Amino acid sequence: MHITTSTVLGVGYGAGGYLLLDVPETSCLLATGLCSLSGMLPDLDSDTGVPLRESIAFTAAVVPMLLIDRLTHLGMDTEAMVLVGGLIYVGIRFGLAEVLKRYTVHRGMWHSLPAAAIAGLLAFLLCSCDSLFLQSYKAFAVVTGFMSHLVLDEIYAIEWKGVVPRFKRSFGTAIKFYSSNTWANISVYAKLAVLVVFAVADPLLMSHFGYHHSDMHLMAKDLIDQIIR
Repeated sequence: MHITTSTVLGVGYGAGGYLLLDVPETSCLLATGLCSLSGMLPDLDSDTGVPLRESIAFTAAVVPMLLIDRLTHLGMDTEAMVLVGGLIYVGIRFGLAEVLKRYTVHRGMWHSLPAAAIAGLLAFLLCSCDSLFLQSYKAFAVVTGFMSHLVLDEIYAIEWKGVVPRFKRSFGTAIKFYSSNTWANISVYAKLAVLVVFAVADPLLMSHFGYHHSDMHLMAKDLIDQIIR
């Protein structure tokens, strides 16, 4: 159900980008795939079984490919990119999988709104390109797929007997801002803060607002001033 729903949303998302926003076909197809497969991402916190295995395998395979443009801008040749891609695959496929098994619980903070934001920011940083709009478009495709999973979890946490709904104990454990675990909350929001800093420092975003990399402190100051106002 999760992958079917996110796939349908992905097709609509890609078609909307192509028909309404004049997004290039290849970007629309990539966004469709990212939205579709992101419907599995919240199940990275599954302790065992197919959801965890499939989600990890997908993430390990896709992340190195999304990094090709950014690695190219770093001046790496083909052999170096293959080596880095292989190391990233191994790190995610085995290292990340082990960390998730040890330190996450199902329906914990990885099933939450800040986790969806983390997934979107990671996608923004990974999907580097020459257009801020296209980079954001693909990142939001990941958020859309991720959120479809959370929404479905909440919908299936409601049972209807006639016109009277009965809420399961799992209701409210997917779409949330925090959990009962303080350290899990701190960990997730710390990761979110770090990713926000990296996203703000992205050269494409900085140039869009008229800043250079050396002007990052000025951009941060202006953003803080606007928030305060």
